Formats: sequence, C-alpha cells, structure tokens
Amino acid sequence: MPDSDELIPETAASSTMPSLLGVFAHPDDESLLAGGVFAQHAAAHARTAVVTMTWAPDSPRAPELADALRTLGASPPRMLGYGDARNPQAAPGRPRLIDAPLDEVVTALVQQIRSFRPDIVVTHDALGQLTGHPDHLRTHQAALLAFHAAGLEHLYPQAGAPWQPDALYAATHPHSGVGELGALLTRVGKKVLSVPDGHVTERVDVSDCTDRKLAAILAHRSEAARERPLPGILSRLPAAERESIIATEYFTLLGRKPAPGGAVLQQSP
Repeated sequence: MPDSDELIPETAASSTMPSLLGVFAHPDDESLLAGGVFAQHAAAHARTAVVTMTWAPDSPRAPELADALRTLGASPPRMLGYGDARNPQAAPGRPRLIDAPLDEVVTALVQQIRSFRPDIVVTHDALGQLTGHPDHLRTHQAALLAFHAAGLEHLYPQAGAPWQPDALYAATHPHSGVGELGALLTRVGKKVLSVPDGHVTERVDVSDCTDRKLAAILAHRSEAARERPLPGILSRLPAAERESIIATEYFTLLGRKPAPGGAVLQQSP
C-alpha cells in the first residue's frame, strides 16, 4: 500500500486508501480536474468530499453538483455559497469570492478541514487552472493557507479541534499534457496556462473510471449544454478523443504534514 499522502492506488480493491477533501471554486471543477482520482478512492472505500467555494446551495447548479458527487461516490455537497466573479446569478445577495475578506474564507475552509478530517486536500494550482479564472486563484490561495492553519490549535479556535492533513495537492496541467485540450480551449477564446513538466509530482491513470468521470462531468447539465464551458466542449467530442483527454490527471504536491527527521536550516556555530 502506498504512503498515506500518495494519490495513486496500489490496487483498486484496497480498503486503506487515504481520504480526500477537494477544495474547488465552481461546481464542475471537481469532476473535470480530479473526478477520476475521487472515483478511484471512493471505489476503494475511502472517504471523499468536495468543498465548492461559489454558487449558493439553493442555486440551479446545486442539484447538478449533488448528482456529480453521487456519481463519483463522494459525500453530499459542501457549498460555501460565495458569488462567482463572472456570474451574478451564482449567489444573489452574497459577496463574490474574490471580494470576501481572505481571513473569512480561510476560516470557512479550516472549519471544513477540521470537520471532515481528510488525509489529503486537493485544490487548484497557482496559475488558476488553465484559464486563470480569478475564483480558481483565490481558492488556491485560501486552500494553501487553510491547509497549514488547520493543524494549529491557536489559529481559528472557533473552527473546531485541530486537524492536520498529511498532504496538499494542486490539480494541474503540464506543458506536455495539454495536447488536444489546449487547441479546444483556444478555439473558444480561452487562455491555456500550463506548468513545466517538472512541476508535476503525480500523473494518475484514471482510464479505469473514465465512464464515471464523464458521467459526473455531464451531470453539470447547464454547463454541458453551453458552447464555451469545458463540459460542453467535451460532450461534443468523439468518444476516443474525449477519452484521451480525461484519462490522465496531473497533480503537484504543495505541502506535507510537518514531521521530525527532515532537512533543517544550517545552525549558527
């Protein structure tokens, strides 16, 4: 069995897979970026859950998210209900995620981490996930802070008893892994931001569960029905082309649980 902070399963039948908590900006990000890994872990009887930063629990996209998470074997949605930077209908009357005080957002994430007590947290990368969406960037920033704060008893004591996850990963895309997806996004006027291949620490083959991953992506029906969102782009592709795009997921290790015995700073004589 791999170490507890390892994303790649040794066998699909393992019952000691680490628990996962996803922290993503929008409904559909979880399925597009890490749906295969979540499906693999759930199939191995690991606990999995997703925190979604934007869109209100009573919004039209909430039941779509619930269907997607059910397909992936994850627990029911945990929606923080902030507004989307680019869609005022996401959470009327609520501040946009990018406008909310950072400390408030971090407090909410610390509470989620301490409540679920995951072994691994997965979030967006520092580039904002291919397109550089401001909500992705804010989510990355808040998740990084919350991961480190969650284990410290003197930080955010109102958010529950301390819990330090073993590892924090960012879902990402290396230059060599963009491939056909890059051309598809460029065609509809989107950015394509990828990282050097050396920044990727995990390449996960999820070809054994692309059917569940695709079903979860298409469960986001309002996005799949539109031309520019990625669920819509994927829904119109030939099966073989779509399979090649979604069969591998990429991650960068951002942080580990503090442990004795690691490298130390040079001490003065």
